[in-house]
Amino acid sequence: MMNSTGTSTRLRVRASELEGRGWLNTGGKVLDLEQLRGKIVLLDFWTFCCINCLHVLDELRPLEEKYSDVLVTVGVHSPKFEHEADPVALAAAVERYDIHHPVLDDPELLTWQAYAARAWPTLVVLDPEGYIVAHLSGEGHAAGLESLIPELIAEHEDKGTLHRGNGPYVAPEPTAGDLRFPGKVLPLPSGNFLVSDTGHHRLVELAPDLTTVVRTFGSGAKGFADGTDEASQFNEPQGLTLLPEEVAAQAGYDVLVADSVNHRLRGLRLSDGTVHTVAGSGVQRLLEAGPARVDDDGAATAGDLGTSPLELALSSPWDVVWSSRLDRAVVAMAGVHQIFGFDPRTGRTTIVAGNGLEGLLDGPSAQAWFAQSSGLAEDGAGNIWVADSETSALRVLRISGDGSGEPVVTVETTIGEGLFDFGFRDGEAAQARLQHPLGVTVLPDNSVAVADTYNGAVRRYDPATGTVSTLARGLAEPSDVLLDTTGDVPLLVVVEANRHQLVRLPVPKEALQVDEGAATTQRPKTPVAAGELALTVRFSAPTGQKLDDRWGDPTQLKISSTPPELLVAGGGTSVGLTRTLTLADGIAEGVLHITARAAACDGPEDASGEIPDHAACHLYQQDWGIPVLLQADGDTELTLDLRGMD
Repeated sequence: MMNSTGTSTRLRVRASELEGRGWLNTGGKVLDLEQLRGKIVLLDFWTFCCINCLHVLDELRPLEEKYSDVLVTVGVHSPKFEHEADPVALAAAVERYDIHHPVLDDPELLTWQAYAARAWPTLVVLDPEGYIVAHLSGEGHAAGLESLIPELIAEHEDKGTLHRGNGPYVAPEPTAGDLRFPGKVLPLPSGNFLVSDTGHHRLVELAPDLTTVVRTFGSGAKGFADGTDEASQFNEPQGLTLLPEEVAAQAGYDVLVADSVNHRLRGLRLSDGTVHTVAGSGVQRLLEAGPARVDDDGAATAGDLGTSPLELALSSPWDVVWSSRLDRAVVAMAGVHQIFGFDPRTGRTTIVAGNGLEGLLDGPSAQAWFAQSSGLAEDGAGNIWVADSETSALRVLRISGDGSGEPVVTVETTIGEGLFDFGFRDGEAAQARLQHPLGVTVLPDNSVAVADTYNGAVRRYDPATGTVSTLARGLAEPSDVLLDTTGDVPLLVVVEANRHQLVRLPVPKEALQVDEGAATTQRPKTPVAAGELALTVRFSAPTGQKLDDRWGDPTQLKISSTPPELLVAGGGTSVGLTRTLTLADGIAEGVLHITARAAACDGPEDASGEIPDHAACHLYQQDWGIPVLLQADGDTELTLDLRGMD
C-alpha cells in the first residue's frame, strides 16, 4: 500500500500465539512467541502422512543449518487422519523423520485456524518483532526463503531487533535398536530376509528368525553414494524387489531399491554388496512438471518418458515390484501420485498409470488418479495390487492383452472412497474402511492382505466374496506385509515400523484353501438331525480384556459345508457367535466348516467403561471342520468353545 507521501509501506499483521496440546523437541519446555522474539520464525504446518510435507522438511534442512543462529523453525503438526492425533505416533514420526526443530502438537487445529492455513504443507514466516511477513502453501519455496531471510537479517540487524544465538531445539532420546523405523521386507533365495532399515539409511539382511543381522548394505550415514556395501549411502530407502534371474544377469544386479528421499532407484548386487544408481538424477520431480503427455483431445496419456534414466527426475519412489505381465519393474512414485515402469535391462522408464492428479479416480490407466501410492504386490493373474495411502484405498491395476502389443492397464478400486474418507470397518468392501495403508501382499487363495498402517492392523480383502476382515490388531504402524512360504506352514511377516521389528502372524485357514473336511475324516462324526441346528460358539474375553465393540459387534461367524447342498440356510458370514442352521434332509453325511472370530482389547477400562484409545487389541480366531452324520435322533444343538491365538 502507499502512504500520503507516496512511499511504499507494508501492512504489519501481528502473529497469533502458538496454542496446542504440547511440545516436542524442547526438552519439555513450553514455548511462546515472546520467547522466540528476536529470531526469524518459520512456522511449518504439516502432518506426517503427507508426502509433500515430508518434501518440505528436506527442503528446509539446508536453510536451518545455514541460518541456525537466527532462524527457528517450528513445526505445527495439524493432523489429517485420526491416528496422527495420537501423541505417541507423532513423537515416533518426529524421530523417524529426523526433525531437528521444535514441534507444536496441535490436534484441535487451533494454531492452524489462527493462521488461516488451508492446505498441507503451509509455511508462515514471522519477523524478529513477531509480525507475519510471508504465508506460503505447498512445496518448492526454498529459493524464495533463501532470498527473504537475508533481507530480514539485514533489516533487523539495522534496527537492533535481531538476536543471534542457539535456538530452543532439544534432541530427544533415541529409541531404536538394530533396526530403526524399517520400511519394507523382501524374501531372499537363501531363506533370509532383506529389510529396508529406513531410519538407519541402509539395507539389512536378517536371518529367518527375523532378528539376527547377517550383513548390512550402506554405511548407515544419510546421503547418496554408490560403491561397496560399506561405502554406499542411502536416504530413507523403502521398497525392494528381486529381479528374475535372467533379468538380473543382464542388468548386473539382483535387487531394485526405491531410495525415497534421494529420488532414485538403486541396484544391489547380492554377491558382493555393490550398490549403484540405475535411475533418477536426484532432482525431485514436481507435480506441475506434467510427466504425462496430453493428446489432441485433452486426455492425459501414459507412455515412454524418453529420457536417459540417470537424467530423469523422480519423486519419492516408495515401493517396487516385478511385473511378469509387463516384463518390467513397477514403481509406486508416491511424490507425483503415479505408477511408473522401469526396465532394468534397458533403463527404459514409462508411466504405467496415473496422470499426476491427486485423488481417487478409476478407469483407463492414463486417466486414473492416485494419492501417494505406497505398496505394491502382484497376484497370480499378473494384476498389480496397490495400497493407495492418502485415499485409504486398496486398488488394482488390471493388466490385459494378447502379447502382441503394449498391455492394456485399467485401474479399479476395491476399498476406499476418497482423500478424506477413512476408518476401521470390516464387511462388504463398498462399506469397508482402511486408514492410510502402506503395504500389501497376495495370499495363497488370491485374497489380499493389507498393512493397514494407521489402524495398526492387518486386513484381508477376499475378491471371491467382496468382503473385508481383520487378521490382526494392536500393531505399531505396520508398514509392510509379506507372505512367507519358507516354512512348513505359510505365515505373514509384518514390518512393525514403530516397534522397530518384524513379526510373524498366522495366515487364516480359509486363505490357505485348506479342505477341513478332508483333513478331519478320521474324527468321530457328530450325529445331528436334519432341519434346524442351533449353533453356539462360546467366547469369554481373558482377564484384563474386554470385547472391542467400538465399531459394532466384534464377533463373527463364517459357515459353509461340504457338500454345499448340506447347508440349506444359515451359511455365509455375519456378526455374532450364534446362528441357526438348516440342514438338508436326504443327505447322509458331510462336513460343517465353521470359522469364529472375536476381537478384545486390554484393560483396564476407563471411567466411562470404554476401552482406552491406545489399548493393545487381539484377534481370536478358530476354524473347525465338523464331520456330521445325519440321523433322525441326532442333536439339534451344537456348542463349540473358541480358543484364542496371540
